[in-house]
Amino acid sequence: MIRSFVFNQTQGKLISQDISLDLLKVVLQDEGVQFWVDVGECTDEEAKEVLDGVFHFHPLAIEDCLTPSDRSKVEEYEDHVFMVIHAVTYHEGEFKTAELDLFIGRNFLVTFHRERLRCVNATVDRVIKNAPTVARAPDRLTYTLLDFLLEGYAPALEDLSLEIAELEKNVLVDPSQSILKNVLQIKTEVQRLRQIVWPQRETMARMSHGEFKIVRSHMLPYYRDLLDQLVKISTMAENARDSLTNVLQVHLNLQQMQVNHVIKALSVMATLFMPVLVVTSYYGMNVTHWPGPEDNYAWTWIWAITAAMTAMLYLVMKRKGWW
Repeated sequence: MIRSFVFNQTQGKLISQDISLDLLKVVLQDEGVQFWVDVGECTDEEAKEVLDGVFHFHPLAIEDCLTPSDRSKVEEYEDHVFMVIHAVTYHEGEFKTAELDLFIGRNFLVTFHRERLRCVNATVDRVIKNAPTVARAPDRLTYTLLDFLLEGYAPALEDLSLEIAELEKNVLVDPSQSILKNVLQIKTEVQRLRQIVWPQRETMARMSHGEFKIVRSHMLPYYRDLLDQLVKISTMAENARDSLTNVLQVHLNLQQMQVNHVIKALSVMATLFMPVLVVTSYYGMNVTHWPGPEDNYAWTWIWAITAAMTAMLYLVMKRKGWW
């Protein structure tokens, strides 16, 4: 689906929308207007018809646009800046990304995405309701898109936090083997989130530091705010990783405590049976007829001595707190 919005150059008023590609080529030459073309959920041929046939973007930028990538980046061309950024959702213990490509020019913004994006729909609603507040220039419209995109990270991070909190509770209530599997799985996803966010921080840092003249100077504080949001997201990812490490450490400590209890019980049992082994071995070598008529009390003496030594060892270990 290809959507287009034509705005007044000075006030940002919405003049027209969803015009044909032929008319778009004509409007492109008009200095008094600016526009946003959203190319989404369409075939590569339809996308090339807009990206190459109408705007004649650089072939490398078009190739990067049509080839999915997990890494954010920004590149400057002769009359536009090409940017790749990703929206994130968290579903069933897995982070999923959706790529958003932006071509930012002096009087135009072209976006491309293969999936339906909440940030694009939210920006469209804002444009229809009050275009002048968001569409005075392409850099401001780009900021609105990116702001909505980063807001979409909040639900994903909230779901992640709830899942980690549940793990922290379960590791003490029911320290089963499934805890280890879940912790390692979520830790892998957190690492993936960090790998997504860090390149975006670099990209946004370049945008916010005035490297590209497409972004006007008075818009730089807004882009620095986007950078701050990414730093906050990155910090939350770091905290989530630390929390998972703590959960994993607690789980391993509990497992070790269980092993220690088993070893302790086996050690106590072996110690308690030591008198039996010593006494029966000794008398097994020296009592010729046991139990026999010559020594009817041999059995009684052997077990009395064994019981006394066992009880003595038990009391000693109990007093020392070994049992």
